[in-house]
Amino acid sequence: MRILNFCIVFLMFGSGLFANDTDSLRKAVEFLATTYGERYSQSESFLRQLNENPSQTELEKLRLAALSAHPVLTENKLVFVVRHQYAPDHHNTGTDFLLGEVSAENFRSGGAIRLLDISKPIDNPKRIITLLDLPHGVARDLEVHFEGNRILFAMRRSRDENFHIAEMTLNEKNIGEFRLLGVDPQAADLDPIYLPDDRIVFSSTRDLKYCGCNQHVQANLFRMNADGSEVCQIGRNTLYESRPSLLPDGRILYDRWEYVDRHFGPSFGLWTMYPDGRSPSLFYGNNAWSPGAIFDARFMPNIEGKSEQIVCTFGACHDRPWGAIVILNRSRGLDGVEPILHSWPSDLTPYMHNIQNYHNGRDIRHPVVYQIDLFRNLPVKYEDPFPLDEAFLLCARTLNDSERTGIFLIDIFGNEILLYEEPDKGCFDPMPLISRKRPPNRPDVIDLSKTTGTFFVADVYQGSGMENIPRGTIKTLRVIEAPPKRFWTYPLWEGDTLQRPAMNFNNTNNKRILGDIPVEQDGSAFFEVPADRFVFFQALDANGMMVQSMRSGTSLRPGENTACFGCHENRYGTPVSIITKHTLALQRPPSQLKDWYGQERNFSYRNEVQPVWDKYCISCHDFGKEAEKSLNLSGDLGLVFNLSYMELRRQTSLRWYPDPLGTPPKELIKPIDDGPPEVLPPYTWGAHRSRLIEFLRGKHYSVHLDKESFDRVVTWIDLNTPFYADYETEFSNHLFGRSPLNDTELKQIVELTGVHVNSTALFAADTGTRINFTRPERSDCLKNLTENDPRYHEVITIIRHGQNKLVQK
Repeated sequence: MRILNFCIVFLMFGSGLFANDTDSLRKAVEFLATTYGERYSQSESFLRQLNENPSQTELEKLRLAALSAHPVLTENKLVFVVRHQYAPDHHNTGTDFLLGEVSAENFRSGGAIRLLDISKPIDNPKRIITLLDLPHGVARDLEVHFEGNRILFAMRRSRDENFHIAEMTLNEKNIGEFRLLGVDPQAADLDPIYLPDDRIVFSSTRDLKYCGCNQHVQANLFRMNADGSEVCQIGRNTLYESRPSLLPDGRILYDRWEYVDRHFGPSFGLWTMYPDGRSPSLFYGNNAWSPGAIFDARFMPNIEGKSEQIVCTFGACHDRPWGAIVILNRSRGLDGVEPILHSWPSDLTPYMHNIQNYHNGRDIRHPVVYQIDLFRNLPVKYEDPFPLDEAFLLCARTLNDSERTGIFLIDIFGNEILLYEEPDKGCFDPMPLISRKRPPNRPDVIDLSKTTGTFFVADVYQGSGMENIPRGTIKTLRVIEAPPKRFWTYPLWEGDTLQRPAMNFNNTNNKRILGDIPVEQDGSAFFEVPADRFVFFQALDANGMMVQSMRSGTSLRPGENTACFGCHENRYGTPVSIITKHTLALQRPPSQLKDWYGQERNFSYRNEVQPVWDKYCISCHDFGKEAEKSLNLSGDLGLVFNLSYMELRRQTSLRWYPDPLGTPPKELIKPIDDGPPEVLPPYTWGAHRSRLIEFLRGKHYSVHLDKESFDRVVTWIDLNTPFYADYETEFSNHLFGRSPLNDTELKQIVELTGVHVNSTALFAADTGTRINFTRPERSDCLKNLTENDPRYHEVITIIRHGQNKLVQK
């Protein structure tokens, strides 16, 4: 370890590493004097030295002395973690290192938990005390108890075990002693915090699932008693929930990564929930391209006393969990730069682009997606902010253009000083061992004997442009589940993200229709929904066509009764509607979900949509028929999807782009795909914006679909054109995770035909369409061979082998 002396720090500041001026130090000293009074007894001396026009060298030495005399630092020991910075991974959530999963190989061993006593001289051996030494393991995610006398942390003692939650009581008699809590050997438990009643909330991989855009393990929030008993899951998001902290009102503030019909990159914002998991609500972010991630959020004391001010870290999607520290006031906005009060670095303009230039949707690469990783370009990285008061924070910050971090004290006036560093590892999670006020305890109000909860929507005609929709238009709300991904494959289908396995043309989600419920004339709805399911809603008109759709998700705990005021209503300020006894939906019991053509099930294009084409269309739109060249709607199976699905998708854009109403011609179909983060107005995608629906509603060669068939096609488009019902596949090691032919067989076909059939990118011409397993002789890869060619029959034999596997499946 390295104990810095004033000379070393003085040289660092004198070299121009920091550009703090006299004014910033004067403001800091005046703040400390006003806030702490006699506890900051040297303020007059510091101000007098400032008035003597010190040289730059003298100024930086004075800065270190004045700021390190902060009473919270001199009166309390600091606890912190020593470890290596996490190894680079594909995503900022890839730090669980769960055994047997993709990030496990990135685990870096060696770490400790230490105490730093700023008040003691540098040569005093008790200035630094090691509480726990882990030469083969790691400790992380510190949290100090309300009484300041014990700590929680996550730890693993070696690379052969997963992270578990541990607690240590702090006194000189039991240094190095800890107790593990609620251990599950198969799971990684991280990010513990104390609740006001001493129960513990933490993030865990116990509900094992994977991100839709790759194969990384995801985590949810869990809760347990103080002794580690009665572990229960409180978060039901299908992706990542982590780094919880408490707001002054007792709610949990946490970061959440989730995307439904949205691009994966910018969908990482701050959320709140109650300690029993009720009411997961967006707090800040989630609707802008940058930052690509927001985490490390804590309440920030402020002069106005409002609970809406927090400190957090703005980071990148594909980076370690570090970036810029930001103080923001949610009352000034819920996205973008307007809520930012202070930041480190001070100018975030180069990193907060939110360009919405989507061109025409046919560009091979996404024109604006680079914005999710702008914070990777920061020359200095910050993380783990911990507020000491309204103006000062502790944090970890990189040193000398390396990934090694030291403990820094920063303030809103522009000062930064290095308090401590280690020679070969980083320092993280600095916080004082100080008692603090407990927030109010929020008692559980859920009823675990129940299997449902209720939603009340006051007025669907409020929010996200719904004010412009004539009242009476919306007849139904559709409740849809976005199921978690519990299976992944190595081979992939590459669109705007990596699908492992292939699920849809350019979207990662599968869908499950739970049912429909009526909307009253005043726009209200009251209905029952299964508990602990990740669901979203769509507003449908009299024809069952989507007018507006959530592109996020929510859930209910058992017995929970919750309300919202409209579609993406203003999340801050006065509600846009008032719940009264005159609201029509509340004059009756909650509506029960009405099944969509049978019991709830995951939506499958082959089961729900292809039968419509078979019944009404393939008499003309099939091989050898007159309409084959315009659109082939046969259900013949290919390497990844079937033929009709690929035909429909290839005759539309690669991804969504805005086309104002009335702009001709409409796309053949208009899904949102992995769409932009912005909340979009009604009618911007879906069946209403699809030319195919106009064909089906018009006089297309006297073809008239029955109501159910029409509804199936409409619903498919409004669900964002899903293909597969499930992530599970029997061909997990084959191309796209879906092909019945293995790599050797595909290579043989390439060698025999000279046609590339094994590209993994949807951008490549005819990807996934050159082999026909239903009618092998119709395979496009045979176009250069005649039936008299022996190679033709070799290829047919290989394809029939794949056909037999599909039949057996």
